[in-house]
Amino acid sequence: MAITSANQLELLQTAEAVAREKMIDPSLVIEAMEESLARAAKSRYGAEMDIRVSIDRKTGRATFTRVRTVVEDDAVENYQAELTVKEAKQYKEDPQIGDEIVDEVPPVEMGRIAAQSAKQVILQKVREAERDRQYEEFKDRAGTIINGVVKREEYGNVIVDIGRGEAVLRRNEKIGRESYRPNDRIRVYIKDVRREPRGPQIFLSRTAPEFMAELFKMEVPEIYDGIIEIKAVARDPGSRAKIAVISYDSSIDPVGACVGMRGSRVQAVVNELQGEKIDIIPWNEDQPTFLVNALQPAEVTKVVLDEEAERIEVVVPDEQLSLAIGRRGQNVRLASQLTGLDIDIMTEEEESKRRQAEFAERTQLFMDTLDLDEFFAQLLVSEGFTNLEEVAYVDADELLVIDGVDSDTAGELQARARDHLEAINKKALERAAELGVDQSLVDFEGLTPQMVEALAEDGILSLEDFATCADWELAGGWTTVEGERVKDDGLLEKFDVSLEEAQDMVMTARVMLGWVDPTEMLAEDTGEDAEGEEGQAAEGDAAPSDDETATPAGSGA
Repeated sequence: MAITSANQLELLQTAEAVAREKMIDPSLVIEAMEESLARAAKSRYGAEMDIRVSIDRKTGRATFTRVRTVVEDDAVENYQAELTVKEAKQYKEDPQIGDEIVDEVPPVEMGRIAAQSAKQVILQKVREAERDRQYEEFKDRAGTIINGVVKREEYGNVIVDIGRGEAVLRRNEKIGRESYRPNDRIRVYIKDVRREPRGPQIFLSRTAPEFMAELFKMEVPEIYDGIIEIKAVARDPGSRAKIAVISYDSSIDPVGACVGMRGSRVQAVVNELQGEKIDIIPWNEDQPTFLVNALQPAEVTKVVLDEEAERIEVVVPDEQLSLAIGRRGQNVRLASQLTGLDIDIMTEEEESKRRQAEFAERTQLFMDTLDLDEFFAQLLVSEGFTNLEEVAYVDADELLVIDGVDSDTAGELQARARDHLEAINKKALERAAELGVDQSLVDFEGLTPQMVEALAEDGILSLEDFATCADWELAGGWTTVEGERVKDDGLLEKFDVSLEEAQDMVMTARVMLGWVDPTEMLAEDTGEDAEGEEGQAAEGDAAPSDDETATPAGSGA
């Protein structure tokens, strides 16, 4: 098949038709045709030749040219694509090394195989252009809601026609009870758009928490306008959800605005989510208060927050326990997702028993170590004393407020506590010495004899060993494994050593050993502020305006 004047215009018409059908630039189709014709010409004239084809965008005429590069006489390796300066003078008056000599060659006859190869090249280029166009169109639409039409279902995954492309609603992204037939209209959330070898993949979702947030944004104008903000969403898709909202206008109730007149706004979202029950909760910066709201409709009588462990204990009346936990733990699970805290729920009776057990344990401690009767030991516990260190080193006036305790009795109590602690310390140091602990670790400020013993039992025998420890190894911490928070026990955790204290001790040990230069540490801590001061000085020490704010440098672990 030769490209004659009779079918030159057909090339342009074909390119226009394909571009219109695939919604891509016609020039991309023509470029694909040029490449396919050049490949066919190479198979005719020789693969070593540099054959190029140019199709006139107005007439459709295809021009075949051979391109050869001018090289030095002794550098010719490919006689089909290179020529010497002497040979080039036949085509150009003053050829230079590196010049390209272009001369036209006759069009080629395309046999069946060549035509099929050209067709494959064109189809591949068109597909690539179509994929690029689809990716560019949808990459910025991730995180938005789109309407589509169900085309088919494959292995539980729903293929959705979204206008200028197809997207996938995976089986695990569908709400459990939902089933779809071809041509059903569907509203979905664009969760992710990725460029993959087989083309851009658009992944949809109806179970994502963001889908519910976007639905509320569509139904509640105050959210769209930014007057109300959705702070957190937790969902059990198809069953129940909790959404936390806050209003930046004191005259607007965030919960009431989301519910709407006679529940019209929230009902529209519920209908879209196949009857999913939605609890709308006012957000609060105070985590315990926010948690109390999140556990609604259950009533909470007491909240104890452990910020370091990101855990919270909640005490509820006995009759409210099942309501607080919810069916199959749903209510407490959603509240945990909403607040980002691990929640332990106990009844008032269970909490009372635990308090009694702690009271009895501390009472027994004082009876055994201070040689007190039960009544006197209970008095100490009732006044808030929890361990021997508090009794031994507290100001004597705090002991004098206890009924029946005078200055002599207070002095005797503290003497007994100190004697017992000294005995414990002596025993701990003897045990550490048996394990081979170095004196440098014993003398290190901040470590008690019991801490030294605990470190020695774990093989940390010198200051060098201590300086190699990580702060979390000493103070403990929490690690997230497969979505579950797992506790990492610290060597000094039982001595109530915080993460910050562990960091300070480890860095102090490294400075003492000369591993870290304290002046460099100071420069790192103050470097950001120093930069700011230099910048202000360069600007003539101008005072900041009223709307400028200073941001302190954050501290990292």
